[in-house]
Amino acid sequence: TLKSFWIRKGSAFSTAVARPETELTPEMIATGSWRQLPFKPYNFSSLGLPPACGHLHPLLKVRSQLRQIFLEMG
Repeated sequence: TLKSFWIRKGSAFSTAVARPETELTPEMIATGSWRQLPFKPYNFSSLGLPPACGHLHPLLKVRSQLRQIFLEMG
């Protein structure tokens, strides 16, 4: 099996990597430069960061430690 490919530069070919803007600043609004800048699209279906988990209440922690001590004593 012989496979061959023809590769050509497309109309959007560029050697520079253009990073889209992620934030709209007051300076962009004042100067009007935001009209010519590419912006990164929003992803409304992303889950985001998980919330930080909580911890035991201090009294519950003491209760579990006392329970463990009594269980070890029999």
